[in-house]
Amino acid sequence: MSDEPGYPPLPVPLVVPVYDNHTHLDHLDGRVGSWDIEPLDYREQLDRASSVGVRGVVQVGVDLATSRWGADIAAREPRVLAAVAIHPNEAPELEVAGTLDAALAEIDELASRPRVRAIGETGLDFFRTGDEGRAAQFRSFEAHIGIAKKHDLALQIHDRDAHMEVVATLRRLGAPERTVFHCFSGDADFARMCADNGWYLSFAGTVTFKNAQNLRDALAAIPRDRILVETDAPYLAPTPLRGRPNSPYLIPHTLRFMAETLGTDVGVLAAQVSSNTELVYGRWDAEPVSLAMPSDDPTDEPADIA
Repeated sequence: MSDEPGYPPLPVPLVVPVYDNHTHLDHLDGRVGSWDIEPLDYREQLDRASSVGVRGVVQVGVDLATSRWGADIAAREPRVLAAVAIHPNEAPELEVAGTLDAALAEIDELASRPRVRAIGETGLDFFRTGDEGRAAQFRSFEAHIGIAKKHDLALQIHDRDAHMEVVATLRRLGAPERTVFHCFSGDADFARMCADNGWYLSFAGTVTFKNAQNLRDALAAIPRDRILVETDAPYLAPTPLRGRPNSPYLIPHTLRFMAETLGTDVGVLAAQVSSNTELVYGRWDAEPVSLAMPSDDPTDEPADIA
């Protein structure tokens, strides 16, 4: 774990560029966590990412505020595509408040925007939510699957301590054509099961952690056309930067580690991962839709949800 403060220095740039397919730019302003850091807005983060070969990001929503923010930013920033959703840990609270249906209806509306390319992060989380919240999580997850299929969008899954329940739900309802297990946390057997179903596995900085041999085994067990890479920034900074805030510009650390694990050239892996990412989300270089300029900050401070 690093005890140095602030954002890490820029890594050596990648020769072949890639994408960060899951990040939270709205969290990268010094407000989240205990880091004593100088606030940096999303434009600075994207500029840093561009300078090291990260050509674009998928900005991921966890509630209505962050989903609206991401959809608005993507509409005017060509380096950003958006994913919109209600996080599984948010769903039980909205159910109790009687507002889950209204929230899902707004996610459905946001999903129609051209630069919203995924529904996520959604899924099941049995680590943070007890038995009393599981029914709401299932109902929300099932609704998000339906929204993704309705709009022909990718699905980004948050799966924590719920592997088989997530798989059973996807099989029962029929998974969207492009389904991604964000921040994959299973073992090699589970990875092969996901790949056999045609699903994608996205690896975060956790694959570099010393105690994460299961993730390295999973990475090695699947076809390379199922592999994606992400930061989940500002969380899960890769070794040797653990404990410091993560950012899309740190993707090169994780990708180089993945290439070393697989015994392949980093440029070859980058080309494969970049192609995989575009197959899931489409291309980033379409002209952004012109909308009224929103605030650069979400209306609500997002929860610390990885």
